[in-house]
Amino acid sequence: MSPKNHKVRVGISIGDFNGIGPEIIIKSLKDKTITDFFTPVIFGSGKLFTYQKNIFKINLNFNYINEASQAQAGKLNMINLVKDNVNVELGKPTEESTRMAIDSLEAATEALMKGEIDVLVTAPINKDEMMKMGFKHAGHTGYFEEKFDKKGLMFLVTEDLKVAVSTHHIPIAKVAENISKEKIKKQIRALNQTLIEDFCISKPKIAVLGLNPHSGDGGVIGTEEIEIISPAIKELSDNGILAFGPYPADSFFQPSKYRSFDAVLAMYHDQGLAPFKTLAYEEGVNYTAGLPFIRTSPDHGVAYDIAGKNVADEQSFMEAIFTAIKIFKNRSEYNDLMANRMQPRKMVVDNGIDEDLPDETDA
Repeated sequence: MSPKNHKVRVGISIGDFNGIGPEIIIKSLKDKTITDFFTPVIFGSGKLFTYQKNIFKINLNFNYINEASQAQAGKLNMINLVKDNVNVELGKPTEESTRMAIDSLEAATEALMKGEIDVLVTAPINKDEMMKMGFKHAGHTGYFEEKFDKKGLMFLVTEDLKVAVSTHHIPIAKVAENISKEKIKKQIRALNQTLIEDFCISKPKIAVLGLNPHSGDGGVIGTEEIEIISPAIKELSDNGILAFGPYPADSFFQPSKYRSFDAVLAMYHDQGLAPFKTLAYEEGVNYTAGLPFIRTSPDHGVAYDIAGKNVADEQSFMEAIFTAIKIFKNRSEYNDLMANRMQPRKMVVDNGIDEDLPDETDA
C-alpha cells in the first residue's frame, strides 16, 4: 500500500494519569471523524478512561483489544493494561499512576518495535517519580536511545521553527564537559538527515548557537566556540552540509534571523527550549530525531495544577499526532524513492539480450 493511502496506526502512551494526559488524549479523539485520518491505539485502562471521559462529559466508545495487532481501523482502540479499578487522585503523582505510566510506555514501545503500530505519541510523564520506581532515564529520549541502541536528538518542531539541543536533561554545570567536536558533528549530520528524510527539505540550512554569552566574544568569555563548535561547523561545511555559526543565542531568536534557517542546534536544554516554547506557544511538538522509529510528544508537562479542571488544551498533543503521521509518510516516501533509485535499469543492447545497468544516479 502506498504511504499516501496507508492509515497510520498511532500508538498512544498515557503518561501520568493524575496529570492531564488522559484529558488531552480524550479531547484529541473526541471528533467522530478523527479515525478517518489514523487508527488510534491507546495503551491504558478502559475503566480509567471511562472515569475521565465522564468528568469532561465527552462521549467516546472504545474498542477493547488484547494487543496492538488486533487494532481495527475506524475505531478508538484501547489495550487494557489494568483491568481492575484504578485509584485516581488528580493533581498529584501516586505509586499507581507512576507504575501505569511506566507500563504504558514499555508496552507501547514493544508494539512499536514489533511493527504493530507505526508511530508512538507519548503523553507527559513525571520523570522524578518514575526514577524513584526504578526507571533509569531522566526523560523519554534516554529511554528510547537505550531501547533502540542508537543516539537520538531532542528536536522541537513547528511549521516554521525547529530547534534541536546538543545536551538535554543534565545540570548546567555539566554542559561544557558534555559537548565535543565529534559529538556536535554527529548531531548536525543527524539533524541534516532528519530534515531531508522526515521533513522533505532537500538542502537544509542549519544554524548552530554558541555555548557562551556573545558566543565567547572571541575567547574573552569562553573558548568552546573557538576550540569545539567552530571547527565542527567548518569540517561539515567543507563536506557539503550547510551549517552556519556559532551565533550568539541572546539575539538569534528574532524572526528575521531564525526564519532564514531550516533548523537550529542549541547547546543546552533551556537555551533552545525557552525561546521555542515562548514562540511556539501551544503548537510545539517534541520529536526524537535520529532513531529508526518515530516518536513525538506535546511540548508541555503533566500540569498537575490543572488536572481534572477541564481547562487543559489538547492542541500540542494533536499537533504531536499529526506531526508523527506526516513524518511517517515522508520517511516512507523517501525510503521508497531511495530504493527505486538503487534499482538497476533494463536496457536492450545490440545482441538482443537485456542487461542490467546501474541507475545514472549511482554513477
